Amino acid sequence: MNSICLFFEVHQPYRLRWFWPDEKQGFERYFDEKVNREIFCKVAKKCYLPANQTLLELIDRTEGDFRASMSVTGTLLEQCSQWGEDVLDSFRDLAQTGSVEFLDETCYHSLASLFESKEEFIDQVREHKDLISGLLGVTPRVFRNTEMLYNNSIADIANAMGYKAILTEGIERILEGRSPDHVYRAKDSDIAVLLRNYKLSDDIGYRFSSRWWEEYPLTATKWADWASRNPGETLNIFMDYETFGEHQWEETGIFDFLRALPGEVKDRGMRFLTASQTIGTYSPVGEIDVGDFSTISWADIERDTSAWLGNDMQRRCLEEMKILEGYVKRTKDSELLRIWKHMLTSDHYYYMSTKWLGDGDVHSYFSIHSSPYDAAVNFMAALNDFKARVFRKLAGTE
Repeated sequence: MNSICLFFEVHQPYRLRWFWPDEKQGFERYFDEKVNREIFCKVAKKCYLPANQTLLELIDRTEGDFRASMSVTGTLLEQCSQWGEDVLDSFRDLAQTGSVEFLDETCYHSLASLFESKEEFIDQVREHKDLISGLLGVTPRVFRNTEMLYNNSIADIANAMGYKAILTEGIERILEGRSPDHVYRAKDSDIAVLLRNYKLSDDIGYRFSSRWWEEYPLTATKWADWASRNPGETLNIFMDYETFGEHQWEETGIFDFLRALPGEVKDRGMRFLTASQTIGTYSPVGEIDVGDFSTISWADIERDTSAWLGNDMQRRCLEEMKILEGYVKRTKDSELLRIWKHMLTSDHYYYMSTKWLGDGDVHSYFSIHSSPYDAAVNFMAALNDFKARVFRKLAGTE
């Protein structure tokens, strides 16, 4: 193994409030400002601020040799602007080091890439690029779609938009016996594909503090030994940034693990590269072919679209949102458009999942609702009210 490409997803949604028509208007009629602010402030204190500070210290200690990539969603950046300028400043500090590469995605961490028309998807990616450029002063060159949703068409659009690489899951059914630890190329495209090594990623992201795990406790020494034995050129380790301090609490030793990792990696003759450096260092060894009806993601055991579209409730809600697109855009009302876009955020549909066992536990962990059925009923109640507002606007009665 020559190098490690470390990538973090940094995201918080605007969660819907428990909907009941009242006198509230605008964005706050549908989204719970109190809950969203409380969650943001909690995660900022436990994860974003200490994790960003840890990365800055590692970059300084290694004189820039420690490198990582991250995608900060537009919804989180918006929350930073509202409630956490210190968090936004810490992301700016990371950008200024030159050792952290910021990637693009959809601005609203949405499911727009699953629409038949890709117009909204492209608009949201452009909006995210403008936001990253304006707030962090960088222009992303690599793309990572919401929850790593990927198929040939998504890769083709990213290529046409000028991105040099795209990230997704290294699931066996697309590798056909090959290793995820190489650079690949999308089918019939010039865009490079970096595939997540989900085993070694999830050892940190999910199993780190699991006492039932036969490898517990996980140390940086043990993990670096595993990494060094992988035969490929690049080990792509992708995870939620909230792994540090939120999913894995500080008391588990997760920050100590992160602090020790660069030294252990270097001692084994490996190095950290950003996504752009990775594709600039290694040539593609093959092609990745994922048909549009076989879309993959990094979610759940299936690693497909079922986390968001696995039941009739989820599919009905997204179909209603698709149908509403043209009407919302005809209003030319920026507030209505903003609400509609935020209702496309993938988390709302994730909360409606009726999966059980391990995946069900993950879905329920992230949800503020008592059940997926409550989540679906609440979403549809808010959507029906919002739909009425849209048509009143078009009729000139609002």
